[in-house]
Amino acid sequence: MRAAYVHAASLRMGYDGDTGASGAAITLALCGQWEHPPPCPLAAHHTATTRTSAQQNAAQQHGVQQDDMTLNLRTVFAAEPEQEGEVRRRIRAALAQGSQTGPEGTTSRWTLLADEAGELTAAERIHAERLAGT
Repeated sequence: MRAAYVHAASLRMGYDGDTGASGAAITLALCGQWEHPPPCPLAAHHTATTRTSAQQNAAQQHGVQQDDMTLNLRTVFAAEPEQEGEVRRRIRAALAQGSQTGPEGTTSRWTLLADEAGELTAAERIHAERLAGT
């Protein structure tokens, strides 16, 4: 039976980068392609990306033009317990590669700052239960 997990990561990316590119890299690592019929072959998953708000606010308040932004990623996934390590290994490798070329040919680059197993939030737990049912 599939269990629910979350993998958290922080990235540094240029402001002109596609904030969805790292999630696309994870999907490619876990599924082999961006689009496919459900279910995901190894682990049903969803990646949410947010910018670090403190950094954004400080830059806006002081009129600072920053070349980079920090992204926080949370990949919620549902997998068989014996596959958890493999899923995390693939997520880490996808993020460590540091770039992803999109379908239009544009390449986004980033630097992996940190990643770790995370604790599911209440909302993530509900989402993960839906993923586990697929």
